Amino acid sequence: MTRKSRRLILIAACGAVLALALGLILSAMSGSIVFFRSPAEVAAQGVPPGTRFRLGGLVKDGSVKRGPDQNVEFAVTDTNATVPVQYRGLLPDLFREGQGIVAEGTLDVGGVFRADTVLAKHDENYMPREVADALKAQGRWQEGGGKEAPKEASKAAPKDAAKPETADATLGQRSER
Repeated sequence: MTRKSRRLILIAACGAVLALALGLILSAMSGSIVFFRSPAEVAAQGVPPGTRFRLGGLVKDGSVKRGPDQNVEFAVTDTNATVPVQYRGLLPDLFREGQGIVAEGTLDVGGVFRADTVLAKHDENYMPREVADALKAQGRWQEGGGKEAPKEASKAAPKDAAKPETADATLGQRSER
């Protein structure tokens, strides 16, 4: 065997080991990869029962029903479709109707999404990108909506209201009544 052929065999063996390792890593990860879907995608694609995915959208107004033992039922919507969700556990403090959420779980045979994790947005500007894109496509999302209102409110406030003398005079008048 020549030096060149030994080198080619070594390179081929290293390539085979690398390909095997990559294949094992990808097969192990396939069970833990979770895809994001909107309610419209769930309705249109007919997701098979038992498939694990993340469902994102807005909590539909009037849909939250609290039951015994921390059972909660609500609906997630993107204004095109609605998916009923069942969850058992403590909900995030920011969870409420009209709020953007992402729930992770599986779809059952009846079309109910059984969530084992529910995440709510953490400030007024956060929305999962996929949910925001879906709402933008429908014309229901406005960029920076949460930032503009406080600025306008501060502009509308009279300058005298911030002075301590005015505030003290107002408090004094209220206490005299």
